[in-house]
Amino acid sequence: MNAISPATSVQITETLPEQVRKSLRRGAEIALLDVREEDPFASGHPLFAVNLPLGRIEERIGALLPRKTVPVVIYDNGEGRAHPAAILLRQLGYTQVTLLAGGLEGWKASGGELFIDVNVPSKAFGELVEHVRHTPSLPAEEVHERIARGDDLVILDARRFIEYNVMSIPGAQSVPGSELALRVRDIAPSVNTTVIVNCAGRTRSIIGTQSLVNAKIPNPVFALRNGTIGWTLAGFELDHHATRNAPEPSEDNRLAARSTAEELAERAGVRLITPAELETLAHDDQRTLYRLDVRSPEEYAATHLRGFRSAPGGQLVQATDEWVGVRHGTIVLTDTDGVRARMTAHWLRQLGWKEVYVLDDWSGLEHESGSEPRVLATPLPQTEIITVDALATSLASGSPPLLLDVAASPAFRKSHIPGSFFIIPTDLSSVSRIRDAAEIVLTSPDGVSARFTAARLASSGQKVRVLEGGTQNWQAAGHPLERGLTHENSLSQPIDVYKRPYEGTDNGHAAMQAYLDWEFGLVAQLERDGTHGFNVLE
Repeated sequence: MNAISPATSVQITETLPEQVRKSLRRGAEIALLDVREEDPFASGHPLFAVNLPLGRIEERIGALLPRKTVPVVIYDNGEGRAHPAAILLRQLGYTQVTLLAGGLEGWKASGGELFIDVNVPSKAFGELVEHVRHTPSLPAEEVHERIARGDDLVILDARRFIEYNVMSIPGAQSVPGSELALRVRDIAPSVNTTVIVNCAGRTRSIIGTQSLVNAKIPNPVFALRNGTIGWTLAGFELDHHATRNAPEPSEDNRLAARSTAEELAERAGVRLITPAELETLAHDDQRTLYRLDVRSPEEYAATHLRGFRSAPGGQLVQATDEWVGVRHGTIVLTDTDGVRARMTAHWLRQLGWKEVYVLDDWSGLEHESGSEPRVLATPLPQTEIITVDALATSLASGSPPLLLDVAASPAFRKSHIPGSFFIIPTDLSSVSRIRDAAEIVLTSPDGVSARFTAARLASSGQKVRVLEGGTQNWQAAGHPLERGLTHENSLSQPIDVYKRPYEGTDNGHAAMQAYLDWEFGLVAQLERDGTHGFNVLE
């Protein structure tokens, strides 16, 4: 059964916070999981904690922790989620699962540092890079003045295209982080053209700019200081819905980029791996292996190696913990140009990942196409389904079922089936309306979350069905959707997602300034923490 066991009598041993810090410092594999929702997680957590909410474990754990014998330490902040999460992981076959002694408070009381926000290792590392390398930057006012004068410059937005499309510096092109070194020579063929790299805040601006400095680009290169936040705080307008993309690199420029990337990777200690050596690593049951394709999602969908996940390089450096759940696991990167994997790998090595490999040779390896397949630690549970047409008929009847949508809150806010209610999976047992419902139908974007959630509800004796193919199937059949997350259509507070001060267009100036002030203090926090293992290449 995939349902979370209610048993509280099962004993789970504890790991002391100092033991966790010792493992981190000596480079041993360890996964430290925070099983709260993302918003409370962002309010404070250990540096290398990975956020995996209790209600999402079955659907995400397989990719984050592919080796079931890896040491796993779980904690919460007294919400009662850590023990059920440990039981569930045991049920899923994970053999070395313990609880963090004292939970989050125990970590703090033992002298452990607490970090706010999300993807903190990467953000703290970016601040350290700027501190050590004195990465060149320009304030928004000067960049704005240069644009107004008509100076010879290009502005390259190092974020994901979807973020760039929401808001961008006027005239900027979308060049996600790992694409910068590959494409900049074609974007700025004259060495006199100034290259300015930006993101929403600081990290990707710093890493992108330093990537070009490390790659010995002859142009003057600067980060836009504080990114779109700094631009907004200076009172300047942003573009919206821009679609400017970088051109494909010429062969001569690709070879030049590859040459410098090879030199950087070698200096950083990145190793090449053959298909045969990769096969050996894949069968090593003493190491956790991550196989990641750092090209664009579109290139990945066109063709990729079986067993490799899509992890665009710039975003992988920015948010490593979204793909790699085991600190000190082994990482193998690949691309088709010899540049992006090496540039990404040279940063991961500096981020303290001891074993980082690049796979250049695809010969003899099986290829696939299409979107990234889900990696599940357990087969999807068998659940009773309801078809789209049957649900439409039932919703129009005089006694419709209670329709629950367990999508993430941003997805629900963007679109959901009329009459459905947003709920976080871990809130199911605490809502009386659910306990009293005669019939429940569950949906989620593709139906996967709904099936795992349904298994838990069914185990408690409730009648529950899952919408076949999820909300995507409902939309494909031509049925209407509606937008918005309100008090009337929500059975949970949307704490499943932390509101980033650097995303979207409705952020207050005070929140943006506070975010920048926090980033400025990360280097000092790293020093106090003492577990990071970062080593900036000079």
